[in-house]
Amino acid sequence: MSIQDIIEGKKQWRAHVARVKALPPDYQIVYKEMQKYLFKVGPVSLSDGPLLPEIVDFFEQGAATGKGVLTLIGTDVAAFCDDLIKDSPTYADAYLEAMSGEPGGAKK
Repeated sequence: MSIQDIIEGKKQWRAHVARVKALPPDYQIVYKEMQKYLFKVGPVSLSDGPLLPEIVDFFEQGAATGKGVLTLIGTDVAAFCDDLIKDSPTYADAYLEAMSGEPGGAKK
């Protein structure tokens, strides 16, 4: 990763954060909870994948139509996040694979 890649990544992240801050307060709260949850259990490709920007797109559309955030995602934020990442390999999956000694995992 070059310096230019790092700088570009920071610019993209700052633009992403600015979009989140432009959301209504209830959307911001739910987004931050989703972000925390996804960073804990989320997919391996979370940091460089399209998931977080797509969530902001979805929230911006919902806010533009005047819908409440819980109307969009329901009351169980974790279940909504789990549904988003159900087909993506997660860090938990990688850990379990490594511990079980399955092919592709580190054996102990």
